Amino acid sequence: MGNCIICGTSVDGEICESHEEDAVFEFRGTTPSQLTPGRYYRGTVDGYADFGVFIDIGDHVTGLLHRSELDKRLESLDWEPGDEVFVQVLDVRDNGNVDLGWSIRQREREFRGHLVETADDEFLPEDDEADETDTDAGPSASDANADAGPSASDANADTGPSASADDAGPSDESSPSTGGTETVAAESGSVAAESTTVSTSATDDAADAEPEAEPALKRTTIDAIENQVGSVVRLEGEIIGARQTSGPTVFELRDETGTVECAAFEEAGVRAYPDVDVEDVVALEGEIERHHGDLQVETETLEVLEDEARETVVDRLESAIEREARPADVSLLADHDAVTAVEEEIADAATTVRRAIMEARPVIVRHAATADGYVAGAAIERAALPLIREKHTREDAEYHYFERRPLEGRVYDMDAATDDVTSMLEARDRHDEQLPLVVLVGTGSTVESADGYELLSLYGAEALVVDDSRADEEIVDAVSAAVAPSLSGVDVADLTSTALAANVAAHVNDDVRDDLEHLPAVSYWENAPEAYLELATEAGYDETDISERREAVALEAFYQSYKDKRELVADLLFDGNADLAAHVSEQFRDKLETELGTARENRSVQEADGLTVTVLDTDAFTHRYDFPTTILLLDALHRREREESAATLGIGEDELHVRTTEAIDVRALRNAIAERVPNGGVHVVGGQDGHVEFLPGERDAVHEAALEALAETLA
Repeated sequence: MGNCIICGTSVDGEICESHEEDAVFEFRGTTPSQLTPGRYYRGTVDGYADFGVFIDIGDHVTGLLHRSELDKRLESLDWEPGDEVFVQVLDVRDNGNVDLGWSIRQREREFRGHLVETADDEFLPEDDEADETDTDAGPSASDANADAGPSASDANADTGPSASADDAGPSDESSPSTGGTETVAAESGSVAAESTTVSTSATDDAADAEPEAEPALKRTTIDAIENQVGSVVRLEGEIIGARQTSGPTVFELRDETGTVECAAFEEAGVRAYPDVDVEDVVALEGEIERHHGDLQVETETLEVLEDEARETVVDRLESAIEREARPADVSLLADHDAVTAVEEEIADAATTVRRAIMEARPVIVRHAATADGYVAGAAIERAALPLIREKHTREDAEYHYFERRPLEGRVYDMDAATDDVTSMLEARDRHDEQLPLVVLVGTGSTVESADGYELLSLYGAEALVVDDSRADEEIVDAVSAAVAPSLSGVDVADLTSTALAANVAAHVNDDVRDDLEHLPAVSYWENAPEAYLELATEAGYDETDISERREAVALEAFYQSYKDKRELVADLLFDGNADLAAHVSEQFRDKLETELGTARENRSVQEADGLTVTVLDTDAFTHRYDFPTTILLLDALHRREREESAATLGIGEDELHVRTTEAIDVRALRNAIAERVPNGGVHVVGGQDGHVEFLPGERDAVHEAALEALAETLA
């Protein structure tokens, strides 16, 4: 038995099965069958063919890296025959052919370990070098004695017959004369004395010498320390947080496998290692302990790494993130043209979220305070939380590194951005937290959000938007990734933000894919694509289950709309709590029907150039601070009235909302109104799918202008 060179766990060999892909192997076997599929090997380029590259794995085996396995065109490879490369063995066929895979790591230092693999063994390269050193060290002591000439007994034999003390004659002390035997004896005594002197001197030197230093600890990884409580380990990584408590200084350390808190004590309330700061790359040794249930390292030494040592760790971290962050492939939840149009953007968005989690940056999800917004935000939450728990040793990590904050409206304005910036700066200054990734879901894809993104970028915070609205091109350059199918020119009439967000979430964490399959169907008030309904049915949710969950989330989204209601939303959407969903949805229907009845009694039906429009005074005939919201009420009213009216117009003190049977551009509507009411302060909030705002004093004029503009637009 030995210990894994990466995590230190006991294994039969040099590396555990879970870390085989983290090491590179040098193959010294003689047949393909001795290779281990899944491992990465060092090889040399043998030559090219039309279908790929032949790679020599060791001296006796050649494999094929097929062009389909490359991450670039075969013609663009700059490998030359004899170049050293790194590849993965995918399969060894019965006929001896070896199928190879591409490795993103093309330098030995990008791997976490190096091993030699032979036909029946594996070992560290230094072990092999040690064997060679022993072999080359020269003759053994016995060989040296053998080659040194006659032995002492032979020497005595050559001096003549041996004599006893009685026969030896007088000693040197009684007679100055010496004979042959006496000379040899004297010389022998002299040599013995000299030997004794040397031996005594060596013993004295050994006694005076300092004890040998203990061998340096092998580096271990954070994902392996759970089984090493009580042991002293060596960790290498980046400091991503540092906070001073009333007792120790607590550093948060990140390596390629996770993060852990490391307590360092100088004296109560005094900063330990004051020269160590966030983003420093360090080597740390300490004892693994549990503190209030969380794993923690009691720091014994902490050294900031520089130059090559730092570069090695940075390369290791970056390589691990690049390898793990991007989904292996894109597999959408269902066949939906509007979603298929943004497959690449979905992969980019998932990579952005995964990378933030791996880098221990907080993820803040901002979503519209609607049923669709809540369900979409909850989808990403469902995917992110298990990864956060996996990467962090703190039991409260999922609350510390993930927040879901509902937004009023579909714009990420300066008010929301200022709130986020204030929170993140406070977290940075008080707790040395990293700047977050802000994910906008069902909101933020129009130019009205540009100022908010600009404020984030001035502080170096990253933003990502996932929205079914008709988006503006300007937003693409303002965020790290944008999943907005309208920018690809596809029809988004049958799309919801949840349909997009659930697909992003499935690629953030494939392990929760099954949990997400019913969510797109939940987000549609009507006309859900058949593919999503089938997906929900296969997941065990019938039509009643779907509608009750949608209605329940819509009602709960209204109450305390500034809170995420994480556990309650999870109970409604994921935990199969049918009784809870039925109870809340019944309240939803009662409240909506009551308000809808009042609205229908007080609506007016107006004509404009032959166009029939249902008009509701939302100030006079709605309970403005009770459920349902104006948006939800107008949506429901339009569904009831659309067979008789081409449009439903809700007009309040200073804002106007319109619903139509055919999609219209609200910006074009605003332009037509502003042309008729030039002093009305008419502007649009939320882009083409938004609403119109105006000065209260021009309400009647805006009302008339809106009817005329609708007649022109829908004629």
